Amino acid sequence: MTHAETLPVDAPTLTAVLFGLSGCLVDFGARALRQEIALPESAEATPGALDSLKSLQRQQIPCAWLDELPPALTQPLSAQLPAWIKPAQHSATMNPWPAPNACWQALMELNVGSLDGCVLVSGEPRLLQAGLNAGLWTIGLASCGSLCGLSPSEWQALSQKEREHLRGKATVQLFALGVHSVIDHLGELETCLADINLRRQKGEKP
Repeated sequence: MTHAETLPVDAPTLTAVLFGLSGCLVDFGARALRQEIALPESAEATPGALDSLKSLQRQQIPCAWLDELPPALTQPLSAQLPAWIKPAQHSATMNPWPAPNACWQALMELNVGSLDGCVLVSGEPRLLQAGLNAGLWTIGLASCGSLCGLSPSEWQALSQKEREHLRGKATVQLFALGVHSVIDHLGELETCLADINLRRQKGEKP
């Protein structure tokens, strides 16, 4: 099903999309914090990340990324991302997640005038909780976030049954947190954003 087929012409457009950095856009498995080093594998974009960003840029939907990692880690991790997507400048030591302040600060930096239609995408439960506390739509990532915590090579080495078990366990934990949608990775984001827009059109609020 294509985006055009999914989303009616008169459906509302999204206002802004915030992303986690580690375990979302890059650093499959969110391992940089535990390793305290940004390995080359960690800096690779996760499945679907670059295509998702291109799609949002074409739609002129403002985006930013957030993370609590120190700049010494975030700079090499984000090196392969497009230059136009900027980090939120909120200090991790001020009102740390799950406080909503970092999400609000990121939206203010994007000059977003309303919370309506703002979405947060992350594989980190504490950041997702911050998004919920901020009043945002939230999309959890099951396989590439910290709940599974495996590198791409470790993930691929698992059997299909083992992957399904870990993915299912992470999905249950994310929905228990209260997120609005759960997808495997960013390759499924466009369809999920279209679904959120349909829910908004029907009057649903985050």
